[in-house]
Amino acid sequence: MTELEHYITSYFGVVNNDDLQTIVSLFKVEKVTKGMFLLHTGNRCEQLSFVQTGLLRIFVSTPEKEVTQWISTKGNFSTDLASFVFGVPARWTIQALIDTQLYTISKADYQKIGELVPSWHELEKLFIARCFVMLEDRIFSHLSMSAEERYQLFFENNKALFQQVPLHYIASMLGMTPETISRIRKKQLL
Repeated sequence: MTELEHYITSYFGVVNNDDLQTIVSLFKVEKVTKGMFLLHTGNRCEQLSFVQTGLLRIFVSTPEKEVTQWISTKGNFSTDLASFVFGVPARWTIQALIDTQLYTISKADYQKIGELVPSWHELEKLFIARCFVMLEDRIFSHLSMSAEERYQLFFENNKALFQQVPLHYIASMLGMTPETISRIRKKQLL
């Protein structure tokens, strides 16, 4: 199984081999360089990508601050889901933090899958459900965990990011200030 096939089955569920090959054929390899933008807030999102290598930051700039929604790493997908699915202006900006290689499908090709793969609508429901569960998990952690607990959980699952991503992006993603994350890190070193 290729890397892209693995990503698709991990997000969309079990797909028979012929259907999987049809879906894979619609994705293109795309290389983006550090600092390049894949999407700007206010534009329409016309693609869904899986990160093969590299890092993408999903964020929004407000008048008061920048808010990092997510850092997409290898094996994660990246898009502005509301814009991609509903055609509304994107809430998020997506930028490469380092040179990044993606598997990307255009919105037009994504929409063709339903015609080409009979089981697609069930698979897509699983995909959206997985997205929803991830969102529920993030909300639950923000509502039920202290800043220190959120930091610890994220650190345990993403140690490499702390060497690659500016700390203030991670702090924002965890819903805390850079000063709070620095205090937590300092306290753990004692």
